[in-house]
Amino acid sequence: QVQLVESGGGLVQAGGSLRLSCAASGRTFSSYAMGWFRQAPGKEREFVAAHNWSGGPTYYADSVKGRFTISRDNAKNTVYLQMNSLKPEDTAVYYCAVHRRPLHIIGVKPDYWGQGTQVTVSS
Repeated sequence: QVQLVESGGGLVQAGGSLRLSCAASGRTFSSYAMGWFRQAPGKEREFVAAHNWSGGPTYYADSVKGRFTISRDNAKNTVYLQMNSLKPEDTAVYYCAVHRRPLHIIGVKPDYWGQGTQVTVSS
């Protein structure tokens, strides 16, 4: 059974940093896309970043380019999201996602989701 477990969320002041982790279990995901989405209150879930396969390209939403960095450790089946220069508008529940196809495609429906971790950025 596939399971994704996120960690690393919390409360931080604007300009601060957080690092999210997502540990996947149940199979090997080196050929899968791994990434992050987020959902703010009253808004739809949106794409944040993706690492589309081991050694492959990375993609970012325009709103986080230059501030967030996605990376993955295939030996640990884990994907990370380093978030720097955080802004209040980054406040959301962040969800880890894994998919057999690229995750940055509009309308994608990931095969697997994590339970989400709250990130709150105070001004």
